[in-house]
Amino acid sequence: MSTFSTRVLTLTTGNSETVTDLTGACADFLVETAPGRDGLLNLFVPHATAGLAVLETGAGSDADLLTALHHLLPADDRWQHRHGSPGHGRDHVLPALVPPHATVPVLAGRLELGTWQSICLVDTNKDNPERQVRLSFLG
Repeated sequence: MSTFSTRVLTLTTGNSETVTDLTGACADFLVETAPGRDGLLNLFVPHATAGLAVLETGAGSDADLLTALHHLLPADDRWQHRHGSPGHGRDHVLPALVPPHATVPVLAGRLELGTWQSICLVDTNKDNPERQVRLSFLG
């Protein structure tokens, strides 16, 4: 028997570039919707200026990611898309590099992540402090 459950997380990311760990919220969602079950957790960010990444957090990798994105996508006036903060056009390029979706296997109701992996929202848009992430379990 296959089931589908979904929930929308609403987050305040503030007015600075952030990498926000969603792993705990994902695990909580699975406790409620998929206890002991196998399936897939899909995450989707319905925003044109944010993405999702699976990476290590807390040891500097999250800051390293933001630094790398700054080198790849400088916040300056080179971008055709020019409304908002200076360099905001780069925020619209971000989802091509950090996609707005991720899918993670779920076994026995638990995320099948590696030891150091976390699921993170990557948000470089200083002009939009509110974000939504849709979590969907298919099992």
